[in-house]
Amino acid sequence: MKFFSLCIATLLCGLISTALPATASEETLPAGAWQPIPTEPLEKYDMPPAYIYRLETSPRMVSSFGGFVSYQVNVDGNGTNIVGDAGNEPSIAVDPTNSSRMAIGWRQFNTVSSNFRQGGWGYTTDGGVHWTFPGVLENNVFRSDPVLYSNETGTFSYLSLLQSFCDNIYRSTNGGQSWTELQGDGLAGGGDKEWFTIDRTNGTGHGFHYQAWSPAAACSSGLFNRSTDGGATWQSPLSLPNSAHWGTLDVASNGNLFIGGNNGGSSFWCIRSSNAQNPNVTPTFDQVTTVNMGGALVGGNVNPAGLTGQQFLWVDRSGGPTNNNIYTLVSVQPPSYSNGTDVMIARSTNGGASFSAPVRINDDATTNKWHWFGTFSVAPNGRLDAVWYDTQSAANNTDLQPFYCFST
Repeated sequence: MKFFSLCIATLLCGLISTALPATASEETLPAGAWQPIPTEPLEKYDMPPAYIYRLETSPRMVSSFGGFVSYQVNVDGNGTNIVGDAGNEPSIAVDPTNSSRMAIGWRQFNTVSSNFRQGGWGYTTDGGVHWTFPGVLENNVFRSDPVLYSNETGTFSYLSLLQSFCDNIYRSTNGGQSWTELQGDGLAGGGDKEWFTIDRTNGTGHGFHYQAWSPAAACSSGLFNRSTDGGATWQSPLSLPNSAHWGTLDVASNGNLFIGGNNGGSSFWCIRSSNAQNPNVTPTFDQVTTVNMGGALVGGNVNPAGLTGQQFLWVDRSGGPTNNNIYTLVSVQPPSYSNGTDVMIARSTNGGASFSAPVRINDDATTNKWHWFGTFSVAPNGRLDAVWYDTQSAANNTDLQPFYCFST
């Protein structure tokens, strides 16, 4: 079984300027040793919002590699780079009815020396060649961990975490040009490293929003909640089997909800709820499958303040021969490595009851190289596209570059 046959180096389409640490300490462990995940940093700041008087500009970044071109997103009204600001943790939404319309959300820092983050966003109407950066969701309001998604008609949603570790949803009906807050700040529940998905099927759960988060710092109890009215109101949080977190969610064409999750080390799961699509019942989780990802989720090293990845999960809804296949991808440290990570993917063809052996998709396996924060998606035709950061060593991450692969 081989999923990925072509890999080329490229920068992400929606490139935003990011302040990256020049050096990081590297801890060397014996081969095969389990590396504990460090305590997650609290989403808080120790300085007030920084005002930046934007007089200085420079040309926006346009980067070409092979047949790929990357365009800078966080630009001023004239389409030029804003000198001195920074952004990171971007998330993108694409209008499925018009792929030229996209929006990207990110953590906006008004200066590179400030750790006060806000909910920045930009939008494009020409497929990503030119971008407009209107500002932030709320001026001088701390926001983090942005996640964007689109429903089947092209309505965008923007989920954002507050310093209280509660979150809320914004909605855009004009391709990300403007946003409407669906509930008061923090009234959607949630917690640190939250993620969400939208049911885009034609079943009883159509339009439902599902959210999961980490227990490291939560708004309230539980790890999962549901909205049956398009993200406007949210039901009481529920626990997840095995306290699974650091994962993502997706919905199969039959309306079944699948959640990927991990609670440290090499323990990964695919969790199914068959009745979350029923608005008249409290969701239950009727299938919990252990997934071998070929290694352990680790933290620190190349990303000193956090994880080197999370468990991404997508369901194929192409309607073709691979319809309802479930794929899960993680950057893991194999047991034979003392440092470094590989990007691994596994597949289920039976509704998540079992998964294939993991397949490494980076083509250079080495214990000293970090292929980290791998993520991917499944296209409408069933093709898989993956991207990750590639770094030679934790002590020298200035050679950071994203890599991109797709399946055939």
